[in-house]
Amino acid sequence: MELTYTKKQAQYTEDNIRTLDWREHIRKRPGMYIGKLGNGTAPDDGIYVLIKEIIDNAIDEYMMGFGTKVEIELDNKRLSVRDYGRGIPLGKLVDCVSKINTGGKYDSEAFQKAVGLNGVGTKAVNALSTYFSAQSTRDGQTKLAEFKQGNLTKEHPVKSSKDPNGTCIIFEPDEEMFGNFVFQEDFIENMLWNYAFLNAGLKLHFNGKEFLSKKGLYDLLTFRTNTDTHRYPVIHLKGQDIEVAMTHSDQYNEEYFSFVNGQNTTQGGTHLAAFKEAVVKVVRDFYKKEFDPADVRSAIIAAVSIRIQEPVFESQTKTKLGSLNMSPEGQSIRSYVNDFIKKELDNYLHRHPDVAESLLLRIQQSERERKDISSIRKIANERAKKANLHNKKLRDCRTHFTDLRKGDRFSTTLFITEGDSASGSLTKARDVQTQAVFSLRGKPLNCYGLNKKVVYENEEFNLLQHALDIEEGMDNLRFNQVVIATDADVDGMHIRLLLMTFFLQFFPELVRAGHLYILETPLFRVRNKKQTIYCYSEKEKQQAIKKLGANPEITRFKGLGEISPDEFGRFIGKDIRLLPIIVKKDSSIPQILNYYMGKNTPERQDFIMQHLRIEKNDTEV
Repeated sequence: MELTYTKKQAQYTEDNIRTLDWREHIRKRPGMYIGKLGNGTAPDDGIYVLIKEIIDNAIDEYMMGFGTKVEIELDNKRLSVRDYGRGIPLGKLVDCVSKINTGGKYDSEAFQKAVGLNGVGTKAVNALSTYFSAQSTRDGQTKLAEFKQGNLTKEHPVKSSKDPNGTCIIFEPDEEMFGNFVFQEDFIENMLWNYAFLNAGLKLHFNGKEFLSKKGLYDLLTFRTNTDTHRYPVIHLKGQDIEVAMTHSDQYNEEYFSFVNGQNTTQGGTHLAAFKEAVVKVVRDFYKKEFDPADVRSAIIAAVSIRIQEPVFESQTKTKLGSLNMSPEGQSIRSYVNDFIKKELDNYLHRHPDVAESLLLRIQQSERERKDISSIRKIANERAKKANLHNKKLRDCRTHFTDLRKGDRFSTTLFITEGDSASGSLTKARDVQTQAVFSLRGKPLNCYGLNKKVVYENEEFNLLQHALDIEEGMDNLRFNQVVIATDADVDGMHIRLLLMTFFLQFFPELVRAGHLYILETPLFRVRNKKQTIYCYSEKEKQQAIKKLGANPEITRFKGLGEISPDEFGRFIGKDIRLLPIIVKKDSSIPQILNYYMGKNTPERQDFIMQHLRIEKNDTEV
């Protein structure tokens, strides 16, 4: 019997052509406007981009000389931003927040060197919020408009007001888009500190806390990094539209904070590339020696901020500055930054011979360290290539964080796990498009106090470094989320701690940038014939038992290997629970590592005893 198959022809007629209004387009293609959606567990999740879009407008008012404070309040899932600028013209209030490509930033006289350029950001917030309101106050009058998912629900009439001029935006992200999201206040505070550092003198208030900087990027480096490890005092250079702060430390890799018009360009761009190039050139000329660029930049910590008119970014999320921008003087950004660094850094080194001496000693140390590990590094790199090809330590995915054109690159995840059964379940359950698995063999080495040679000498660390592609820094990081997935027992906790030590010791910028997480997996499964509930704590288990009624079946998961691939797929999909590893602005990584991984001090013993949890009959007490 012969079987024939006929391929169904897709129809393509006038009926297939659709025109979406602005609300539909934003909600259907949110990635074009805010990057990924997310649920608040990562600092680049969409709910934080919504906050940034609104605060950017308030900052632009401050930059134009109007208002010296911004008030931000978070009440559960609703956030308000009140500035004291000029206020949106009342007659255009509704248009400015609900008509795409409408706004004052097309007028370079009204808004110079603003980060918001396309009249899109506030509209995206409006369309992606279940509640959105805009109120403007100008010269004794005020107007309020309210929206739902971008649709105007009530336009209040203009009335008199004694309040100061300014704009107040209130919004609540839509759970239809963001799921059961949760705002992490640490992420918001980190964002606000950046605004404070970039706008010296501006006061930002958030839920009772004040964020204020007096020295700009100088404060950023002294707040964000451990000054005890700085090899020389922070060099702080300021020009008309450029500001730079830099030092070298005892860490191993380069760490940069880059900004354009107050926007945190986390992926750098033309201005940061120019800065790196200029520093190497100035150092070579000053010391009259052709140092290897890697030795000059090794252990550098720097912040770079420029302000230009109508900047061109590589996407709406504005994380990387494009190459077609010009300085206020009409130079290319590369030439502008190069000229500034060449003059100001060279002058500084001549005026501060003690700093110049310390810088030279740090570069020479990096040079020795590089030569010391060069032979080991070559052998280790060859071993890593063979291991990835033949031993399958890494089960890779198809999309990576460096794939700029792929919309799902923000969702790329590497799970680091231990044991064949756990890695097998994860591998079978994962989304091969965006999720990869790296399998450890046994417990990692405790690398506290060791130098970077151990990264190449230890096979597990070397292969992990190559899987992430972070040997030369964060520019080539292949996964947006690096997730430690271990059992929730003593051994699993120990592996977590050892891996966190590895990253904090040798790649602290990966942690500071918000890429490191812990995977939460359920401790219990509670089910009856009709329903199954997975519980992540004893409290959730008791609630599930109460909900399901008499005598449900209760399973205690002892390890990841006991969870079937089918079940695992539910825990690493859209409902994944991740705990971000957050290094706060005033935290010292060396002090943290010394406390937890150093000598067994009485203080640490007291901490362990106070936080000890004894498990008995599946109950934590």
